[in-house]
Amino acid sequence: MTHPLVQLGALGQSPWYDFITRDLVHSGELARLIREDGLKGMTSNPTIFEKAIAGSSDYDGDVRTLAARGATTAEIVESLMVADVQAACDVFRPVFDASGNGDGTVSLEVAPTLARDTEGTIAQAERLWARVDRPNAMIKIPGTKEGLPAIAHCLAKGINVNVTLLFAVSRYREVIEAFCKGLEQRAAAGLPIDTVHSVASFFVSRVDGQANAMLDKAGPEGADLRHTVAIANAVVAYAVFGESVKSPRWQALAAKGAKVQRTLWASTSTKDPSLSDVLYVEALIAPDTVNTLPPDTFRAYADHGQPQVRITPAVEAAAAKALARFDALGVGTLAERTEFLEVDGVAKFAESWQQLLDGVEQKVSTLVS
Repeated sequence: MTHPLVQLGALGQSPWYDFITRDLVHSGELARLIREDGLKGMTSNPTIFEKAIAGSSDYDGDVRTLAARGATTAEIVESLMVADVQAACDVFRPVFDASGNGDGTVSLEVAPTLARDTEGTIAQAERLWARVDRPNAMIKIPGTKEGLPAIAHCLAKGINVNVTLLFAVSRYREVIEAFCKGLEQRAAAGLPIDTVHSVASFFVSRVDGQANAMLDKAGPEGADLRHTVAIANAVVAYAVFGESVKSPRWQALAAKGAKVQRTLWASTSTKDPSLSDVLYVEALIAPDTVNTLPPDTFRAYADHGQPQVRITPAVEAAAAKALARFDALGVGTLAERTEFLEVDGVAKFAESWQQLLDGVEQKVSTLVS
């Protein structure tokens, strides 16, 4: 029987790993996941690094060395993150070289405290890209209003970009605009665009957390929409992706070698134990997509996933109707909830970032006398 995660890849959806640690890379486990489980890429975020670096002793030697050289806490953190991403990129390099579509990449996020700072985001994205110095790195930039110009700028510079923290379909349309704009600027400068890769990371399960709370207020009328709004929202986003790649604008870029900006499903673990632990994986299988899975969800799908393409034109039409029903219930709109989720997501990642800095600062005070 073919491995379920390998089958996903054959259906056009790339399974990535939403996790990184030094031990995962150096123990050989990452290479095994690639070889045996069909793993095709990796993402990271401040929360993941906070648990890896501040929550273990694996990095203590490097913390001690860097601190002794006079590095600041922020400089220590950046150096540790860059080293881990470089090592993972090297393991993924054969996947990247064989894919041609941006698989085999490893994502590193700019500091979330810069989510409302366009110029600061650009400066750090360019620095991280140069420091990692791997063609299969991706720099994660939040898809905030202030992040959009940074996304276009970085793509024009040839930097691979993972647009993160997307919740609203309306913002996703703006991200597609920024993506095309960046590639057009690069092409106009006479530079190649066939080597630039990007994904747009659409967060899923967090939407249900908000939507279900609203549906509880709606009573029996909206009961059948519980645990469905997040998937419907993602399906509508995928329909927008499908429309965009049919446009004359995109076709002109594709003729110059541009690669599509695939939709990436993030936040795909199931929070409610009464639901299937692979709910947000099974429902969102479609070509030209990525699903980045935390370790528990990755293992669950490897164990009992049932891959088949789930997003069809009929499913897209039904999703649009479901979202219209949701907004018509009179307990608030999805747009209000997704706006809240963007603000909340930035704040939560900023909190994790500060916890990471605080944890490393504590290590410095303990390790360096």
